[in-house]
Amino acid sequence: MTKTPQDLQIAILGAGMGGLTCALALAQRGFKNIHVYEYANDLGFVGAGIQLAPNMARILDHLGVWKGIRDEAVNIEETSVREGATNGELAHVELRYIEKTYGHPHMVGHRSSLANGLYQGCLKEPAIKFHFGTNAQKVDSFGPRPSFTAEPRAEGAAPYQVECDVLLGADGIKSQTRVEMLKKLNVDVGVKDTHQAAYRIVIHKDQIKDDPELLELINSARVTRWIGEKRHIIAYPVSNNTIYNLSTTQPDTNFAAATNATYTTRGSKPAMMSVFSDFCPMVQRLLNHVPDGEVCEWKLRVHDPLPTWIHESVALVGDACHPTLPHLNQGAAQAIEDGAVLGVVLSRLPDTSPESINKALRVYEKVRKNRAETLVEMAAASGRTLHLGDGAAKAERDRQFAALREGKGPVPDKWADADVQRKIYGFDCTKEAEHHFVEYYSQL
Repeated sequence: MTKTPQDLQIAILGAGMGGLTCALALAQRGFKNIHVYEYANDLGFVGAGIQLAPNMARILDHLGVWKGIRDEAVNIEETSVREGATNGELAHVELRYIEKTYGHPHMVGHRSSLANGLYQGCLKEPAIKFHFGTNAQKVDSFGPRPSFTAEPRAEGAAPYQVECDVLLGADGIKSQTRVEMLKKLNVDVGVKDTHQAAYRIVIHKDQIKDDPELLELINSARVTRWIGEKRHIIAYPVSNNTIYNLSTTQPDTNFAAATNATYTTRGSKPAMMSVFSDFCPMVQRLLNHVPDGEVCEWKLRVHDPLPTWIHESVALVGDACHPTLPHLNQGAAQAIEDGAVLGVVLSRLPDTSPESINKALRVYEKVRKNRAETLVEMAAASGRTLHLGDGAAKAERDRQFAALREGKGPVPDKWADADVQRKIYGFDCTKEAEHHFVEYYSQL
């Protein structure tokens, strides 16, 4: 019997947003043999807030999981950019037009809601099998049939070899798949230190019930960003306005000795308060609601663009190939775009030979690589603009904020700028892959 693309054995390393989307997109296109290997013993569904941009929502809707995620999210109608020190408003942008323009609103939700929505979608697909508590870092072969060593973390469980037709490395910024691939290609692309770190904070409504000013924030449909030299805070309500989410970016002074690709440490509440000590009283009150002992700090790291995401029958996905700073709120969305495009290109294979698989994966790279890397740089540039200290560049940025208040010019906070939104939200990655597959495939 002739083997169809849907008969291919697919192995996915990592059950993050990219890995779950890959599995679900492939299952919904008829693939029958999809195995997901995840180091954690379960998904846990922890985390903080996440922005659910229209380009992400479009894919989730197509995959049939958007409704449950949407029902727990908050529809953002406006954004306010404010000076951290004074709380004076630098810019106010209405966002109600987004749904009419792009078919979906700009919403914000809890990361656990997004991950659980994708996971529940996967559980409905008999073709998807999860292998939790499994270390699957060592790639032994990239083709013609990729293979890797799976090491169960359960005591006494023996390692075993997994062979597949397609291997998708969705194993995050510390991706061992990427390390092995670059080693195979004799390429050295190291992790790049951004010298930035982040606090991720959630404050529950009952904690601020006696503070009318803070209650107004959590009851709103607004994203607020407070900016200062080398620092900013972005905040918004999630979980049907029952939680207020804050994400900060600041110099990573606590991480001088860190060498891992990602790094987290137990933070100090006094140190956190000190970082934002010159911000306005409202911000001070918000931060002071963080319980002692529950401050956690993330080091923000990226790497230079990779020469390729593909080797033989192996492809990298999400943070494994394009880790993104959070300033455009597109990290998870870009991993989800990766998964959606992989579903298209593998389902369009003319045959199941290793050569055809490699060409299809290179079509995925052609559709995704330049776009993802452009957004990586745009996010980094937006962060630099937000963190300016005194000088000519800050004066020009503040002139743009002043012009914006008069209804003219671009938004310096790029995720709220209409032209930037057009580039990000107006791009339909699934349509792009469908419409251009034959053309791109024939060029390879």
